[in-house]
Amino acid sequence: MTIMTTRAWRLAAAAALCAAPLAFGAQPAAAEKMTIRISTPAVPGDWHAEQLSVFKEYVERSLPDQFDVQIFLNATLFKQGTEPAQMKRGNLDMAMISAQDIAKQLPEYSIFTAGYLIRDPEHQKAVFYGDVGQDYFKAVSDKMDVTILSVAYLGTRQLNLRDARDVKTPADLEGVKLRMPGSKAWQFLGQALGAAPTPLAFNEVYLALKTGTIDGQDNPLPTNQKAKFYEVTKQIVLTGHLVDGVFTAIANQTWNKLNEEQKTVFTEAARLAAEFNNNNRLRDEARLVEFFKSAGMTITEPDRDAFRAQVQKMYLESEFSKEWPQGLLDRINAAGS
Repeated sequence: MTIMTTRAWRLAAAAALCAAPLAFGAQPAAAEKMTIRISTPAVPGDWHAEQLSVFKEYVERSLPDQFDVQIFLNATLFKQGTEPAQMKRGNLDMAMISAQDIAKQLPEYSIFTAGYLIRDPEHQKAVFYGDVGQDYFKAVSDKMDVTILSVAYLGTRQLNLRDARDVKTPADLEGVKLRMPGSKAWQFLGQALGAAPTPLAFNEVYLALKTGTIDGQDNPLPTNQKAKFYEVTKQIVLTGHLVDGVFTAIANQTWNKLNEEQKTVFTEAARLAAEFNNNNRLRDEARLVEFFKSAGMTITEPDRDAFRAQVQKMYLESEFSKEWPQGLLDRINAAGS
C-alpha cells in the first residue's frame, strides 16, 4: 500500500468511525505484535469506553500486524487514580486520566479542575490543542513520564438531588451532603458550590442516594442516565458548573518505542476517537433533559451567574490559585476567541 493510499484510507476511516457507534470483535495477537494495554474505569456502553474501540480499530488497521491493543474497562486492570503511577513504572501502556489526576502531581495546573473555567467542548479543544495545551502536555510529559494524545469531552456536570428543593444560588445548597470524588480538588469544588461535599466511591453512590446517606451527586447527564441515578433522585439542577474532560495518555516508556509513523497514527487515532465520543455525548446531552422529565424528575435552572461568581471568587481566593502560572487564566479565557 502506498503512503498516499494509506492517508486516503485514514481520512475515509475517520469519517466513517465518527458517524455512528461501532462494535469490534477481538482478534488474536500475532507473536510479533506489540501489545498495548489500556486501563480505564469507564463502564461498557459509555462513550469514553466506546471511543477506545475506535482507537483500537484505527491503530490496528492503519498499522496492520504491528499492534495488539487490549482494552480493560471497569478498572479491572488497575484501580482508578493509580494509572499514572503504573504507567510511570512501566506496568501500563495507556490510560484515560483526568485533570484531577494530573493536579495531584502538578499543583500549578489545578486551574484545570476549577469550576466555570472551560466554557464548552469547542473551548476545551481550543485550550488543549493550542498553545496552552502544548505547554501543559510538555509539563505532564516531563514530570509524569506520560504523553497526552487527546482530550475528550466527558460532559457538563449538573447537580442531581434526592429531594426537590428551590435552588437559585449557592446559599440554597447549604447543608446539602453532596457526593463528590474524594480528591482535594473535587472536594473544594463541592464546597465552592455551597454544599457540604462528601467523599464516596462512584459504585456506592446509587445505594447512598437510595438510603439518604447523601443528598445528591454531580455528574454529566449521560452518566446520570447510565448509572440510573434518576431512579433514586427527584431533581436535576442545571448548574453547568464543570465542562469535564478526560485525557488519553500513553506511557513515555511505550511512546519512545514507537517510530514517527506509529506516533502519528496513535495521535490521529486518539483524536478521532475523542471526536467520536464528543459527537455522541453531545447528542445524548441534547435529548436527556426530556428523558428525565418523562421519568418524573423536576428539572430546574438556577441563577448561573450567581453560581459562577461565587465559584470563581472562591478559587481565586484559594490556595489553589497561588500555584497557577502567571497569565495562564487569561490565556485560557482567550483561547478560541
